[in-house]
Amino acid sequence: MATLQYPRCADEAQYRRSFAICLILVAGLILTAATPGVAAPPHKIGLNGLVVKDALGGQILGFDIDQNGTEGLLSEYVALGNGENNIATETFDQKTGKIIKILKEINNTYDTFATYGVVGTNVGLDQFDRTHSIYQGKVSYDLLNPLDGNEINGNWTPPLTKHDVLWSVSENQGQPTTAVLAFKNSDNSNDTALVFGSDIANNTFGPGVKLTDSVFNLNAGPVMAFDSATNQAIVAASLGCYDCLPTLALVDVVKGTTTEFTGVGFGFVDGIAVDSADGIVCTASDDFSLEFYNLATQSGFEVTLENATSPAQSGEDIEFDPINKLFLVQQYITSTGASGSSIQVYDTQGNYVESINDLSLPASDSLIALQPSKRIGFLYGLTELVSFNY
Repeated sequence: MATLQYPRCADEAQYRRSFAICLILVAGLILTAATPGVAAPPHKIGLNGLVVKDALGGQILGFDIDQNGTEGLLSEYVALGNGENNIATETFDQKTGKIIKILKEINNTYDTFATYGVVGTNVGLDQFDRTHSIYQGKVSYDLLNPLDGNEINGNWTPPLTKHDVLWSVSENQGQPTTAVLAFKNSDNSNDTALVFGSDIANNTFGPGVKLTDSVFNLNAGPVMAFDSATNQAIVAASLGCYDCLPTLALVDVVKGTTTEFTGVGFGFVDGIAVDSADGIVCTASDDFSLEFYNLATQSGFEVTLENATSPAQSGEDIEFDPINKLFLVQQYITSTGASGSSIQVYDTQGNYVESINDLSLPASDSLIALQPSKRIGFLYGLTELVSFNY
């Protein structure tokens, strides 16, 4: 945690002369910190001790928090062997970390729940995959509208078949339209990416746009964010080689049109977030760098992650704080701490701001969820959520 640093006297020989000056300076700092209109001491940084433990003690399969509310949503499973699980989806209190309600629980099943996020205004989105065997079966999407009603009371019915894969939904709470990235596996189209917009709360959809460029196929693992100011989904992907530049597609989810441009950086693109107000996109690539793009000019530049020297220290999930204008980048192997994992924080101009160190994240992507008005975030290990200040 950052602390206020008071002036220190130069050495023992000067102590008597400078003691009074030191006292005056200290008193001045205290008065300044307490004076209205003057900057307060630095904000807290790091883990804050709040932990969310799920109801069954299982592995978490997706979570999110309401950025304008007090609750969160998560799904979990407990592996029993032979492919069977105990599964549940539940709400939790952001302030205390306690589970508020188990919305659904099924024991000894092949089915799974997965939380896709909080969308629109206070709407929870959950996937329920009814496998009934070790093979994929029927998939449905449950809504909590509103989330803090703590009841599943609706369904979302996207234009997908049981063979298609819902890959991601955009992080732009407070806006009616959410961008969706899926893969069409039912039409012999080689895992073609499909992008569309949806007002999920009202179960309405914009035109579906297929990205026929092979760089956006499933094996490249494309990432997506949504610019709510222009109604454009930004999809970024690379073939992964270290002489392959990434490609970015701008998909208008209202008009159904697409443009593409070549980006900077090398290796797979692992994370993305967008500042819609300023038209700035940040991506993370396998060459332990971040890329910052101006969408209006379709140009960008690359920044090496703070102190990073190896692809193992590349960034993964990225989330944007629109209030404090910060990009938070999840880093599995830290480049700024003594060991473990970190979150690296950058401003919209690509300047390093701070690090949240001493984290312990799983090797698979660990998602970040932010409460920007309080400068608080949540992220998960495998079996619990932890909270941090930034």
